[in-house]
Amino acid sequence: MEISHEEILTLLPHRYPFLLVDRILDWVANERIIGLKNVTFNEPFFPGHFPGKPVMPGVLIIESMAQVGGLLAYKSLPRLKGKLIFFMAMDKVKFRRPVVPGDQLILELTALRSGQRVWKMQGKALVKDLLVAEAELTAAIADENENIVLEEA
Repeated sequence: MEISHEEILTLLPHRYPFLLVDRILDWVANERIIGLKNVTFNEPFFPGHFPGKPVMPGVLIIESMAQVGGLLAYKSLPRLKGKLIFFMAMDKVKFRRPVVPGDQLILELTALRSGQRVWKMQGKALVKDLLVAEAELTAAIADENENIVLEEA
């Protein structure tokens, strides 16, 4: 089941230049999701990272994973619409290869824990079937105006 760019905009609060997912290729509620980020030379971070040798910052690859994971949570639990999802932890983060303009980043996340307030996912980022990054991500779900204390429930 695909999720279009238009629907992504209705689910995620992120906007340019920080919306880092273009499309969802497939997803299964509470289980897994596969997203796509087209990396273009026009990305706002490339002029400074690095001049003459553009490389996508690793933290933005992880943020792309997190946004795709957030979409899985939003689609799995529709009552989350209007709530925010915040990072609690990033574990076992590894960067394997650089991501450069022209790459198509495929983001695969599998739910390890899918709860009402806390989600944990195993994520992989691939380019041409090659692993470029991986991480375990934990996130907290909160109301927009809720005072957040990021500790595991």
